Amino acid sequence: MLLGLGAEGAAVSEVRARLAHLGLLDEQGAGSFDETVAAGVRTFQQERGLTVDGMVGPDTYRRLEEARWQLGDRVLTYVPGHLVTGDDVAALQRRLNQLGFDAGRPDGMFGPRTDASLRDFQGSVGVVVDGTCGPDTYRAFDRLVRTISGGNASSLRDRITMSALRTGVSDKVVVIDPGLDGGSPVCEAIATRVEGRLAALGTQVLLTRAGSRGSLHDEADRAAFANRTAADLLVSIHCDEASSPLPTGVACFYFGEPTGGAHSASGELLASMIQDEVCARTGLLDCRTHPRTWDLLRMTRMAAVRLEVGNLANMNDAELLSTIAMQDSIAEGIASAIIRFCAPAQ
Repeated sequence: MLLGLGAEGAAVSEVRARLAHLGLLDEQGAGSFDETVAAGVRTFQQERGLTVDGMVGPDTYRRLEEARWQLGDRVLTYVPGHLVTGDDVAALQRRLNQLGFDAGRPDGMFGPRTDASLRDFQGSVGVVVDGTCGPDTYRAFDRLVRTISGGNASSLRDRITMSALRTGVSDKVVVIDPGLDGGSPVCEAIATRVEGRLAALGTQVLLTRAGSRGSLHDEADRAAFANRTAADLLVSIHCDEASSPLPTGVACFYFGEPTGGAHSASGELLASMIQDEVCARTGLLDCRTHPRTWDLLRMTRMAAVRLEVGNLANMNDAELLSTIAMQDSIAEGIASAIIRFCAPAQ
C-alpha cells in the first residue's frame, strides 16, 4: 500500500482519522489525500523519526496505527511471534523503567524483556503475576507512579551495557548489513572489506546478505537475524539514491526519537565514531549523525547504526564509490570505529 496526493477511499479516511486524533488535521471526515493531509503526514513522519516524504507506505501506516493507543486503552500482553506494538507499550516501558524494573529502551514493542519486567513488577506489588497489563496492574501503577519522578534508568542501563562491550574487538559478534540500493554492488564490496579487516582481529562477522541469507530483504527479518545471533553490534551500509543529483556526503543514523525521547546511547556513540572515521579518511561532506526510528534500528537489541555513504544519483559520488580506493577507505573507517568503540577504557 502506498497512499499519496489524489488517493481516495477507506484507507485515506482511516489516515485522516488517525491524523485528526493526533491533532495534525482539523477534520477527519471522508475526503481525498490532499496537500493538507500530506502536510500532516510529513509532520508525523518528522516527529516519529521516519523518512519524510508526505506519503503513507507500510511503515508510516503501521506507526499511525501504533500512535492511536494510550496507556490504559487496552490490555497488553506478550504474544510470541506477533509482538503487540504501540505508544501505550512505550509508555508502559517508561513506567516500568521509572519504577526500577528493567524493561529496556522504550521502543513500543512488547517483547520478552518487557514481559519479564512486568511480571517482576506484578510480583512486587501483590497482583496476579500473569504478564498481562490489565485493570489491576494499571491501578497498581496509578498508586505508585505519583511517588516516583526523575532519572533515566533506561539510558543508565544502556551505558552499563556499553561499558561491558569494552573488552576488545576479538570476542565480539558484528553483523554487517549491506544495502541493495539500485542494485549497486558498492555496499556489498564495502561490507566484504569490513569483514576482512575485523575477521583478521578475531571478530566473528556475519553478513545479512551472503549465501543462504541472501533473502533477508525486510528490515524486520534482518533485525530478527541480528537478535537471534546475539550480535554485539550491527552496521548497515547504504548508498543513498535520491531523486535529485544535488545531495552528497556521508550521514550516520542511530535509534532515537528526534523530539528527544527514547534513544540508544550506545548507538549514538557508535554512529559518531563511524561518522568521524569515514569522513576523516574520505574527505566526503560530513552530513553528521541523526536519530531515526526505522525498523532496523528500533527492533535490534544491540548498538545498531545505518551509514549512508553517498548519493548514487550524484555523478561525483557515484564515480568515487565505484573505485576500490574509496571502498577501501570507507571500510577502513568503519572497521577503525568499531575497534575504537570496543577498545578497553583507559
